[in-house]
Amino acid sequence: MFSKDIIEGYRSIFSTASIADACDQIIGETTFLPFEIKNRINDKKIVGPAVTILEDIAEENLPPQHALDAIDESEEGSVIVISGCAALETVAVWGGLMTAGAVANKHEGAVLNGGLRDLAEIRRDYDFPVYAKTVSPGTTLGRFKTVSSNKPVTIGEVTIYPGDLIIGDIDGVVCVPKDKVLDVLEVAKSIDDRELEQARLIIQSGSLREGLAKYGRI
Repeated sequence: MFSKDIIEGYRSIFSTASIADACDQIIGETTFLPFEIKNRINDKKIVGPAVTILEDIAEENLPPQHALDAIDESEEGSVIVISGCAALETVAVWGGLMTAGAVANKHEGAVLNGGLRDLAEIRRDYDFPVYAKTVSPGTTLGRFKTVSSNKPVTIGEVTIYPGDLIIGDIDGVVCVPKDKVLDVLEVAKSIDDRELEQARLIIQSGSLREGLAKYGRI
């Protein structure tokens, strides 16, 4: 969906902080996910288009079929995004077998508004980046079911549409609307460059105030 230049351009941005700030300027609304959603496996950055999955409460003992199908059917480099009601944080919506499928299909990562399990296995065997709200040993079977795929989902204040660009690193996760990726990338690069110059000035001058006065960024 996105060109290699766009993906690599976002990968070269030093931090999601610059992307979040660029989104504030271009879009004027929150595009970063809640702070609880963090990489539970490693420090790898992810950049890729969202494949969205919605889950809901269920009493039937059903597999997460929409998620399983999405892992096998989505394009290489996708980010699997799973969301649902607040109670989803009490169970694991992702684990070792789903990770194996994602690695086999060369996906970029997973972002979960819910729990993750099998951390030791994922770290040992796959080193695959999974950004999750919680960690839980509990299964969704008999508790939740997937109800749709590639429909808009909401995480915190952010509505994620299929194909939006997901960027995650050790600072957190940002969702850039697919029709704003070029504008946001340009501004994020400018923020990165200016902040590097500003930091150098602060070190050289020995004054935080001087750096703030010249560049107006904090």
